[in-house]
Amino acid sequence: MSESKSEALREFVEAAKTLVNPALSDYKKKGGKVIGMMYHFIPEEIVTAAGMMPYRMRATGSEGTELSEGYFTQVNCSLVRHFFDSGMRGRLSFLDGVVSVNNCDHIRRLYDNWQWKVKTPYMHFMVFPKKTGKEQVEAYREQLEGFRSSLEKSFGVKITEEKLREAIRLHNETRRLQRELYELRKADAPPLTGTQTLAALVAGTCIPRDRYNALLKQLLQDCRAEKGGNGWKARIVVMGGEIDEPKFVEIIENQGGLVVGDALGYGSRAIVNDVDETGDPLAALARYQLVDRPADPRIFGTTFDRNDYVVQQVRDYKADGVVSVRLIACDLYGFEQVNLSKHLKKNGIPHLGLEIEYVIDAVGQMKTRVQAFLESIAEAKHDNRN
Repeated sequence: MSESKSEALREFVEAAKTLVNPALSDYKKKGGKVIGMMYHFIPEEIVTAAGMMPYRMRATGSEGTELSEGYFTQVNCSLVRHFFDSGMRGRLSFLDGVVSVNNCDHIRRLYDNWQWKVKTPYMHFMVFPKKTGKEQVEAYREQLEGFRSSLEKSFGVKITEEKLREAIRLHNETRRLQRELYELRKADAPPLTGTQTLAALVAGTCIPRDRYNALLKQLLQDCRAEKGGNGWKARIVVMGGEIDEPKFVEIIENQGGLVVGDALGYGSRAIVNDVDETGDPLAALARYQLVDRPADPRIFGTTFDRNDYVVQQVRDYKADGVVSVRLIACDLYGFEQVNLSKHLKKNGIPHLGLEIEYVIDAVGQMKTRVQAFLESIAEAKHDNRN
């Protein structure tokens, strides 16, 4: 779909290109508070219930990591180095607070250095379990209770159970609308490209929730009146972690591969299920992060489930192959790529594994590899028809 045909899509695409979009800027001018989240294991609903805006931290537009080099080594992934450099340069100074979890050693080091050098007014850290189960849910619920109390004390607000339930309902509405967007991708000619879809989901992490939901409803309406193009060499599912740059998907699509499904932290893994709206809201949020949503490589003992989830994406979206991506030096997704590659081969699904930096470079090499992968799929499909 052309951006000229949808004002909502245009706003999403522009929001994904910048750290501060007009809707966020207007929210700040009116006195709104913004809490930055260093990873997706932190329930946004608690921040919303506090009357503030959750913001998934990015370093979009970063041009270097010079200010990070004295605090991180080259074996730290480029995501944390670009995040920290952006923080040191004041590019994320609009944040009123930062909250993080111990997702990995890289993120933990980022939080420690941020607390020491960037000094955002409010800082909070939570311990996220490595396993999934009843005991882990109870332990993480305690962490979330501490987070709620910390926000209440620091900002002079009261986060009641009813406010939490209202926030859960609001964020569940977002998930349901996003799932409708994904359903459109199952069509033979989807109205949105994968690049546009990722931009729409990234925008959901940096636009005030009420406005975002309204824009998403408008985009869905625009999509239903639009038909996508044909002529793609292959339908592709993308798997990876903190991929917040639509340019990555655009590179694949510019070579002729339509990205129709994904297993991304900014994608389907975040929206496939709703948070339970009954009972104890903090317990429901803890259970969602640890049990209800598709597992992340951070969760021990879920390898087979994670692999099966990617295969199911391929089947649901009638994909021809999978492109997996890891940020260089990311240990979690390094092992994930190896395990997934074996599983996909066992299921007869073509797979291309890529390693990239957070700010994408070596575009020419990536284009060549993607083009060769798509050509091999197209040739195999031609041979099968004959």
